[in-house]
Amino acid sequence: MSKDFFSINKKILLKQYPGLFDDLTLEDSPENSPLSEDEIKIEATPSGEPTLFVKGISVHSRHDPAREGRRLAETVGAENGPVVILGFGLGYAAQAAAEHGRPVIIVEKYRNLLLKALELRDLSDFLLKNQLVFIIGGSGNAISGVLDLFGRDGQKKLSVIRNKALISLDEDWYKGVEDKIRTWTMKDEVNMATLKRFGKRWVRNFLRNMTAIRDLPGISRLEGLAVDSEDQALPIFLAAAGPGLDKIKPFLKDIYNRCIVVAVDTSLRFFIKNGVQPDFVVVVDPQFWNSRHLDRCTSGASMQTALITESAVYPPVLNLPFGEKFLCGSFFPLGTFFEKRVDPKGKLGAGGSVATTAWDFARVLGGRKIWIAGLDLAYPGFKTHFRGARFEEKSNSESNRFNPVEKWVMRALRDGIPFLAGSASGGQVLTDRRLSLYAAWFENQFRLHEQIQNFSLSHDGLAIAGLQTADIETLLALPECRGEINNRIQAAYKKIKTEFLAPEENKKREDDYENAVSIFTKGLNQIRNAALEGAETAQQALKLKLNMVQQNEVLKKLDKITKQITESEVKEAAGFLFPKPEGVVQEGDLFLTYLKTTLKFFNGIAESASLTML
Repeated sequence: MSKDFFSINKKILLKQYPGLFDDLTLEDSPENSPLSEDEIKIEATPSGEPTLFVKGISVHSRHDPAREGRRLAETVGAENGPVVILGFGLGYAAQAAAEHGRPVIIVEKYRNLLLKALELRDLSDFLLKNQLVFIIGGSGNAISGVLDLFGRDGQKKLSVIRNKALISLDEDWYKGVEDKIRTWTMKDEVNMATLKRFGKRWVRNFLRNMTAIRDLPGISRLEGLAVDSEDQALPIFLAAAGPGLDKIKPFLKDIYNRCIVVAVDTSLRFFIKNGVQPDFVVVVDPQFWNSRHLDRCTSGASMQTALITESAVYPPVLNLPFGEKFLCGSFFPLGTFFEKRVDPKGKLGAGGSVATTAWDFARVLGGRKIWIAGLDLAYPGFKTHFRGARFEEKSNSESNRFNPVEKWVMRALRDGIPFLAGSASGGQVLTDRRLSLYAAWFENQFRLHEQIQNFSLSHDGLAIAGLQTADIETLLALPECRGEINNRIQAAYKKIKTEFLAPEENKKREDDYENAVSIFTKGLNQIRNAALEGAETAQQALKLKLNMVQQNEVLKKLDKITKQITESEVKEAAGFLFPKPEGVVQEGDLFLTYLKTTLKFFNGIAESASLTML
């Protein structure tokens, strides 16, 4: 009977999930060593379904494993996001979870357990009718990329079902997966907190900077700069701002002579103080205090460094005397609205840290080998930044005996919710939730761009999958090529000026810009007026005692106004500041509850639309 099950399941598997069966039957390797036959035991149960023992530990119920699976599926509630199954076993919980119509992500370390389930159980309906993703063996790190496939929707919540028996057998492996899941879900919290804190700042900055979309070229015009006609790429050096940056200080000029140098805003002063101007500096943060990292870094008329920035950056940054200035694609819909209609700039990744954007810029340049220093994403020796960073200067200048430097540092460490994690050199190092989120972004990008080799010169930081440790001697063994780097950069700048500043291109961008402003202004006025009308309608209805017919008329009018807003051409551009609709509380007078919720929503839209007015 089990052979029949296997044939049926295999046929569906080959059709529905091509490649998975081949992965399940690959030759054994140290990374994918299966359980031995002696370690797997199958027993019949009173319910008629088989149960499983692994290394003597019971994985499912000995009486009714299917019923147990249904009970586990019920514990995740009636959500509509994907369900992650940690430890598939014979698949009872996964099968029960899938019956609710939710996508199911199966994470199982041992592929021969999945093969055993295919042999023992008829999983044809499960395999045919459900949206399944399998992560079998390996490192388990693919979970972050798989979760990204389902997108980030605040209305769809992720659920996790854990097979405690299987997890207990391989705690470290499953813990690594759970850490990735926790980091992925935490990103939504960070994004919402960031929007709440900086959303209005982004709008104010953009409204002051918006002509830059018309006047500054995009980073897409620098794409592939590091690659020559023979498809050979110049090395790129990326300087983040962690404490590991201090160790390369004596070699800075040697690195400059061998690599295209990309700095983040925080590390620019490190270069300037040591007599080296990086080729590019990436500045994308909208805050005033972040712009202070550039203090005393751009004085003088001989600044050669090119600025890579975003249209919502703190406005004075665009007035600093950088050699050249380029915009990357906007990180929020308001900027994207104008870029699409005027001049697309070229997207860069945003993982929450300027270092993530700087790495992606190095990728756009065509980097095949990216050497990185200061990407510690940890606090080795309780240090937060390189020596002389703006944070250190501020804490030194403002400290006193009641608020010493040590208190500043410990507050910074404490506020990030610190914990110990594996370090690049072995052992453990102190990191925190925020830094681990950045690390997850890098690991995901390194997997997506496997053709790029990434080397870390900072050995005391957090271990990041895909980032190899390397000695400075290996970098210094590269041939000097500063002359070639300068020639290539200057040639690119000359071509950009010729093409971007051509009279006909200038005229086209001016016309497109004026048209975009007109469309946005008109659309935003319509949204604002509709929201004010909706708020007034809800406010008046709350004051009156309406019969059922009148209530229906009010509901129709509010629905019409809502539709007018949601179908606006500019809703995405202005809508990222709109308040999230609140669910109606199912108690008391539902009509009055709905009116109160609607009133709050429309007032929020009107306020947000007014803030975004040009």
